[in-house]
Amino acid sequence: MTTLTVNSKTYHVDADPEMPLLWVLRDIIGLTGTKFGCGVAQCGACTVHLNGEAVRSCVTRLKRAEGQQVVTIEGLSANNDHPLQLAWQANDVPQCGYCQSGQLMSAAVLLRENPNPTDQDIDDAMSGNICRCGTYVRIRKAIHDAAAMQKGVAVNG
Repeated sequence: MTTLTVNSKTYHVDADPEMPLLWVLRDIIGLTGTKFGCGVAQCGACTVHLNGEAVRSCVTRLKRAEGQQVVTIEGLSANNDHPLQLAWQANDVPQCGYCQSGQLMSAAVLLRENPNPTDQDIDDAMSGNICRCGTYVRIRKAIHDAAAMQKGVAVNG
């Protein structure tokens, strides 16, 4: 039995400690916001936070997450009002939407570590998240807008 804390809630999981965290989150706990993309940590669709670090849950084993704080897209904010979520909506970032939870989780770590990112900072931080729809320009704009919102600056979508 493995004890996990996901989005501030404790779960006792009866699963192989080698099981990828992604499958624990989706299939056992039922948090399906985190997506399966490539399965080899190359696309970023499965990005979650593990003790504040953006990790690829498709290659992170359950045993690594035991006793750690896991945050999924469902835990990013209580009411979908995180500045990134608001900026994502204002900029119509999602197209098919499949990669967006991973994009948001990576962007959240970026803004926490660098509240004033440049275009290059954003491109570097987000380079591990692939959007097959090509919404990169809107993602960059939304991250800049979210950074401004965090500083209390009004943003015009």
